[in-house]
Amino acid sequence: MATKKLHLKTREAFAELSLHEKNAYLQEVADQIADARGDDRAVLDKDALSRLRRYYSRRSMADLRLEDMGGPLAARFKSLAEAIRSDEVQKLVGHEIPTNRQTRRTNSRPAPMDDAQLMFFVPSVHDAPLKDDFNLMDIAPFSLSKNGGQGVIRYELKDAVITIEGGAEVGIATAYDYDIVINMISHLAEATRRFRIDEAKGLKPSIPPQVYRPSAAEILKFCRRELGGKQYEDLERALARLQATHIRITNLKGGEGRRDRRETESFPLIGRYKVVSRTSQDRIDQVEIEIPGWVYDGVVQPDGKPTILTLNPDYFLLSRPLARFIYRLARKAAGESEAYYSLKELLKRSGSKLPMRKFRLAVEEIVESTKLTPLPDYDLELEDRGHDLILVMRNRTRALPPPATAIALPI
Repeated sequence: MATKKLHLKTREAFAELSLHEKNAYLQEVADQIADARGDDRAVLDKDALSRLRRYYSRRSMADLRLEDMGGPLAARFKSLAEAIRSDEVQKLVGHEIPTNRQTRRTNSRPAPMDDAQLMFFVPSVHDAPLKDDFNLMDIAPFSLSKNGGQGVIRYELKDAVITIEGGAEVGIATAYDYDIVINMISHLAEATRRFRIDEAKGLKPSIPPQVYRPSAAEILKFCRRELGGKQYEDLERALARLQATHIRITNLKGGEGRRDRRETESFPLIGRYKVVSRTSQDRIDQVEIEIPGWVYDGVVQPDGKPTILTLNPDYFLLSRPLARFIYRLARKAAGESEAYYSLKELLKRSGSKLPMRKFRLAVEEIVESTKLTPLPDYDLELEDRGHDLILVMRNRTRALPPPATAIALPI
C-alpha cells in the first residue's frame, strides 16, 4: 500500500453520491487497499461505513465517535492530526480492514497516520566518538523474539565472548525495546553537539546531564509509532526489560588454539528509570532514564575513537527483528560499500534460536521481500557457494543517509 497512490474523490464529489454509491465507493477503496497490501478482501460492516461516510464528508474527528469505538481502532484514530490530508483517508479505511498477515509478509510496516507531522527532531550527528570494545552492531544485543523471552544469549566470537542476559521476571529486551536506547543516544549526541558548539564560541555551557527526561509521546513519535493506548503500555514494559538486560563482554587474546581471557565488563542497556508522571487515564507520561556510563562516557567524554553510527529513519519501520539485525549488520560491516556473511555466521551472530533449516528460510524470505519493500540503504542477495549460502549486502547509493535524517546508534 505504501507504493500505490489512490486517486480519491474530493469531498464535494463524494457528497454528490447517493448513500448506496458512497458505500460502494468506500468498499471499492477498501478493496484497492487490500489488494495493494496483499490481504484478502473484507466487507465493511454498516457501522464502519457510517463512520467513514461522516469522516470523509467533513474530516471531523467527532464524526468518528471515538468514545463509542474502543479497542485499537480508537487508539489509531486518536493519532490523526487535526489537519488531515485527503490521501490519509486511504490509511483510515485501511485500518477498518482485517489484515491477513499470512497472505504476504513484507519487511516493513506502514508509517503512522500522522508520520508527516511528527513533532520530533532527529539529530544530526557528526564524528561522534565511541568506545573500543562495544561492537554491538556485529551481534544482536536483543532477543529476536517479539516478546523477549527468558534465557541467555551467548556469542562466541573470534576476539570476544558476549553474553546477553535478561531479568528473571521480565526477560530479555527485544529489538523494539532497543528503539528507546537509540532514542536516548540520539538525544545525548545532539546535546553534546550543541555543547561543543557553545564551548567553541567561548561560552560556558553546562555539560549534558546523565539523566534523560522525555515524555512517552516524544519517544513514540521518534520511533515512528502510533500513539495508542497499547503503545504506552508496551513502552512501560520495554523500560523494565531494558533495565534488566545486561551485556557482559569478555575480551580474548591468544593465537591459534589458545584464547586467554583478558578482561570482562558488564553493563545494562539503560540505567535506573522512573515514571515521573501519568495521564488521567493512568498512562505513562513523563519518564526519567539514567544514561549508563558506557553510553555517556563514549559520547560526552570520548577517547577520540568513534562509537556511534547513523541509521536511516526507516529502520524503525522494519517489522521483523531479523530484518533489523541484518540492517544493523549491513550498516556496520558494509558501510558505503558491501559485505558478505555466510548463513552459518549470520545464525551465530543473530542469537536466533531457529534451527539452520528454518533460519535459512527466514533469511530467504527477507531477501525475497526486499523486491517488494527494499531494506533501507542496502540491497540484499543470496549467493550459493556450494558449502554455504552467502548473504551479500550492498549499499544502494554508495553514500550514507543525509545527516539531517540520521539517527545515532551505538556500536
